[in-house]
Amino acid sequence: MDTYILQAFNGLSVSSIFMLAALGLAITFGLMKVINMAHGEFIMIGAYAAYLVQKIFANYLPAGLFDVYFIFAIPAAFLLAGAMGYLLERTVIRHLYGRPLDSILATWGVSLVLQQLARSIFGAPNVDVRAPGFLSGSLVLAGLSFPYKRLFILLLVTACFAAVYGLLYRSRYGRKIRAVMQNRAMAASLGLNTRRIDAYTFAFGSGMAGIAGAALSLLGSIGPTLGTNYIVDTFMVVVLGGVGTLAGTIAGGFIIGMGNTSFEFLTDASLGKVIVFTLVILFLQWRPTGLFSVKSRALDED
Repeated sequence: MDTYILQAFNGLSVSSIFMLAALGLAITFGLMKVINMAHGEFIMIGAYAAYLVQKIFANYLPAGLFDVYFIFAIPAAFLLAGAMGYLLERTVIRHLYGRPLDSILATWGVSLVLQQLARSIFGAPNVDVRAPGFLSGSLVLAGLSFPYKRLFILLLVTACFAAVYGLLYRSRYGRKIRAVMQNRAMAASLGLNTRRIDAYTFAFGSGMAGIAGAALSLLGSIGPTLGTNYIVDTFMVVVLGGVGTLAGTIAGGFIIGMGNTSFEFLTDASLGKVIVFTLVILFLQWRPTGLFSVKSRALDED
């Protein structure tokens, strides 16, 4: 029984990582319809931002303050990845709306550039982020051990989804974002600066990817190819759940995360991923819009 409880917790932990990594993609791909192959590199940027904040606290601040570095690493990862996303949108993406094949090629090239830039700055070997003291160890309940790092990531995912939901559905700016994404011409005719909203929205989605990278830095080494390990799974989460829906991102991340860990437990890592991928393909053949779909007059007119 204990084995199954720990396996379920492991699956929930993996699901939370997929949800967090896919949250930014749910905005840039789900809402903006931009196929950003460099999304994994924004995750990598967030991880390196956490590493840099750690180095600053370790080398230039009193030792007693080191344990609070990760509190500053999360906003730093968001801002750095968001700034890079804003720069990418203003220089490249803005010319590629409505041209999915071109955006795939362009952002794939950007991903290679960012990987090589990371190698040039930090070197080829991976680097490590040391968890702060309050995230070391595990919570022990009924003889079962639950690592504080993974519990913290669960709380972080919950907070991020609450923040995105509040922005998109409970704020005036969120209404502007949804108006532009659903009917750009009508939004422009009403006086909205669609180009500015595009840039800020893409930057926000990139910043959420940076937070995912900061969280991932707690679980293992950081390298230039960190994001490539998650790019396929994040796209699969968004497509399975339903493009453009937060509920779909949560459901897709939960299904894929639990499915991966369950099938890997029953078979092995490679075969488990193959089974999950095959099941997702079969499901999308039956329901191409995913678990949840967005309906609007703008979509009906297409």
